[in-house]
Amino acid sequence: MQLHNLQPSKKSRKVRVGRGGKRGTYSGRGIKGQKSRAGRRIRPAVRDVIKRIPKKKGYRMKRFKAKAAVVNVGALEAKYDNGEKVTPLTLRAKGLIRGNLKKSVTIKLLGSGKLTKKLLVEHCQLSKSADSKVKKAGGSVLEQ
Repeated sequence: MQLHNLQPSKKSRKVRVGRGGKRGTYSGRGIKGQKSRAGRRIRPAVRDVIKRIPKKKGYRMKRFKAKAAVVNVGALEAKYDNGEKVTPLTLRAKGLIRGNLKKSVTIKLLGSGKLTKKLLVEHCQLSKSADSKVKKAGGSVLEQ
């Protein structure tokens, strides 16, 4: 190899667009609009998603609340024995509610169905009709 055989390495150069020259007046940018301007920047889609999330508390935030797991009194009649405790753990063990109990799950007992067994209800919310049916059957409700 001799000195006159050496050539500079061919690096791929980025073409400088939009500065006049041999590409015409618009230099490959088209005519008008945001994409033809200098310093154009298209807003990322993530920012639009973030802007749609409400900032303050209020009526829009209700959709993010976790709903309570609902169990009817008639289901308790079928699954529980007389004098048994009704707690979120026992409801999960008997298959009346699904999900992970490591999270704070609220459970609400509703008054649909008949109840004849004496039950002790703990750590559950009750509707008025469910509360009256549990107490009428001889059971008790412990407040949280």
